[in-house]
Amino acid sequence: MTTNNNNNQKVVPEAKAALNSMKYEIASELGLSNYQTVDKGNLTARQNGYVGGYMTKRLVEMAERQLSGK
Repeated sequence: MTTNNNNNQKVVPEAKAALNSMKYEIASELGLSNYQTVDKGNLTARQNGYVGGYMTKRLVEMAERQLSGK
């Protein structure tokens, strides 16, 4: 039996909708149509990783722009 010890908590819970929207937009850009409804377990780790990786890249770019005042 596996126990889930996931203690990740959103710092800003109100951002969940925006993050989900970004996730689906990026998945669409990567050619993963219907990402919202597809069983993620049937996708490869590489496909799922690309979505998360590009999300992180875009969030870092946004933060850098904000910090630089642009």
